[in-house]
Amino acid sequence: MEIKPLKIPDIKLLTPKKLEDSRGYLFEAFNLLKFHELIGFEPQIVQDNQSFSKKNVLRGLHYQRQPFAQGKLVRVIRGEILDVAVDMRVDSKCYGQWVAEVLSETNNHQLWIPEGFAHGFLVRSEIAEVIYKTTNYYSKEHDEGIDPFDPYLSINWGIAKENCILSDKDKQLPSFLNKNYLYEK
Repeated sequence: MEIKPLKIPDIKLLTPKKLEDSRGYLFEAFNLLKFHELIGFEPQIVQDNQSFSKKNVLRGLHYQRQPFAQGKLVRVIRGEILDVAVDMRVDSKCYGQWVAEVLSETNNHQLWIPEGFAHGFLVRSEIAEVIYKTTNYYSKEHDEGIDPFDPYLSINWGIAKENCILSDKDKQLPSFLNKNYLYEK
């Protein structure tokens, strides 16, 4: 497994070593010991989520308030997404900045997003299945979000808002500057 820190160094792009032959391929998608070694600390993985979405579905930007903040390890098993993480850590020099990476079934990239980030993705293929491991359990009472088209963040989704499919909840999300969440360790 290779690891690459991104523009926000705490977010890591992981690429597994793929073994291919005439039968197909095999790669180790997750190994707890190697994962801990690669990211430099030992988060506890407690939940595994899977979503199915159609083209132009935009999910996010979502996060959970403390004490239910979640780190996520995201990967795509079918299709392609643009995966985005926004730094919400008030003590970070990258506060309010975002990173975006294409994750697909063909590149097998995975994105490690630690606690303190809002997360969302846009489906760029006809369909996409996304799997993500989390470091904390889902809590409806702590579930929050930020408008993915907030002008303050200026995220380049590569698509106009009116062409996206958003949930009713995501259509009502506040701007980054109007959120009621400050992540501090």
